[in-house]
Amino acid sequence: MNGYPPVKIKASGLRGGKTKIAGDISSQFLSALLMVAPHAQQPIEIEVIAELNSKPYVDMTLAVMKDFGVEIERDDYSKFVIHPTSFSPLATYAIESDASAASYFFAAPAICGGLVRVENISRQSKQGDIAFLNILQQMGCVINDGNHFIEVAGSPALCGVDVDMRDIPDTAQTLAVMAPFASSPTRIRGIASARLKETDRIRAVCTELARFGVQVDEHEDGMTIYPCDQFTPAIIQTYNDHRMAMAFSLIGLRIDGVKIENPSCVSKTFPDYFEGLDSLR
Repeated sequence: MNGYPPVKIKASGLRGGKTKIAGDISSQFLSALLMVAPHAQQPIEIEVIAELNSKPYVDMTLAVMKDFGVEIERDDYSKFVIHPTSFSPLATYAIESDASAASYFFAAPAICGGLVRVENISRQSKQGDIAFLNILQQMGCVINDGNHFIEVAGSPALCGVDVDMRDIPDTAQTLAVMAPFASSPTRIRGIASARLKETDRIRAVCTELARFGVQVDEHEDGMTIYPCDQFTPAIIQTYNDHRMAMAFSLIGLRIDGVKIENPSCVSKTFPDYFEGLDSLR
């Protein structure tokens, strides 16, 4: 216990009322409240204090709730009012491919060249992480949008970027492992909240890139990663973080001698990730 899962909650329903929640730590707490709020006995008013990070994830939560018949009053991202109601059952509901998981496959041709197609996803996705494609374009990759797929072609001259990723922090590790292969430094900003994920993802990424001999500067809100011409083989620590394992495995597509410790941690979101990665060969 002591403030960490697992926890036991004893409840007899939600009364409703007003509450405040910090927005600069994680949008997941807000999304959770939004989803349960329609079941309260009285209206719930949620005030967000501090600027909300990961806004697209909240937009996606609201869009899905609307699909199931629940409309929420809002004042931008600062206040939400939810009235008691019921979710409307749907006979079928289409689930998009996971844009966060797709980012690793979008990044593969940026690192290795060639072309990768990801099916059942489009640039019109409700998922914020689809914006990772915009960063790939800035770096020189070519994106081809199909009706139900996206193709990414690598660039022979990958450029570094300076990007604020506060709205798409789950793809920051993917960009970080691409950055050493670029021709100029890459600055990742706005992801201070990543320090409070499965691990301190800023510190972890900087530590593991350094194992390869990559020069990297750690900042409070992100990192600066410099081009690397000569990589040192390394055993990568995952910190039991699925995104560390998936992201750093991409370096192994191009550099020999990469080993991932505890690869099974990917089971949290993508149990057959390494089989999927192997299929690119």
